[in-house]
Amino acid sequence: MTILVTGARGNVARALVGQLLEGGHEVRAAGRDPGRARLPGGVEVVAADLARPAGWDAALDGVTKAFVYAGTAGLDGFLSRAGELEQVVLLSALGADATSEDAITRAHGEAEQAVRDAGIPWTFLRPGGFAANRLLWAASVRGGVVRDPFPDSHSALIHEADIAAVAACALTSGHIGAVYELTGPESLTVREQVSLIRRVAGRPVRVETQDLDGYRRELTAVFEARGLGSAGSAEVIEARIRRLAALVGRPQPTTGTVRDVTGRPARNFAAWAADHAAGFR
Repeated sequence: MTILVTGARGNVARALVGQLLEGGHEVRAAGRDPGRARLPGGVEVVAADLARPAGWDAALDGVTKAFVYAGTAGLDGFLSRAGELEQVVLLSALGADATSEDAITRAHGEAEQAVRDAGIPWTFLRPGGFAANRLLWAASVRGGVVRDPFPDSHSALIHEADIAAVAACALTSGHIGAVYELTGPESLTVREQVSLIRRVAGRPVRVETQDLDGYRRELTAVFEARGLGSAGSAEVIEARIRRLAALVGRPQPTTGTVRDVTGRPARNFAAWAADHAAGFR
């Protein structure tokens, strides 16, 4: 049984590949730039891009199950070539809803609906915020100042290894038709997250309130750096701003899904910071 893991350069994909290999499973990874995937030796890495559906024929050859990110652009092309798969595990998002007015949850809901419509057995993973996104603070931490428009906004960020662990269970132990909402075990403010990173970085770091225009420019640059372009990015950025503003002073609810599925509790943010300390030093 060969398992295809797409988005090979992503934090979750890399963690998932490692966990599947440790479990003795045959893994093939796919991404737009295989040479930059940074995966363990011996893993077959192939070039494939949702924007070029024909490229998936080779990537899917001999594959029985696949882990896929919920990018709606090009997803239909992938699914049209994946009809023989026994299962697709889709990395979606908390609150995914194709009818939502929120651009983020609507896009993920549309991706889930595309998978359902394809008739392939599925499992949906719906994480909240990714702890790994805090790696975007790395240069700021080294500079001693983290700027954020909502320093008192809460989030229950989840370690990428925990998302990967649930995905690995789904890919190797069934879970067909399951929808798993995933969060970290605690809700922390931006200030609290910076404090934990400061400890592992071993340097003074303060938090400053960022103006919204600066935040918009920063996120736009992130979109462009990831090759996502500007189409729809403004709507997604505004949805994110509304979401963060709504969580100021309001702890985000947490779930126990990681423990329920894997048998062990989700890692807290302090553990994530310790695992990535080198990136902040």
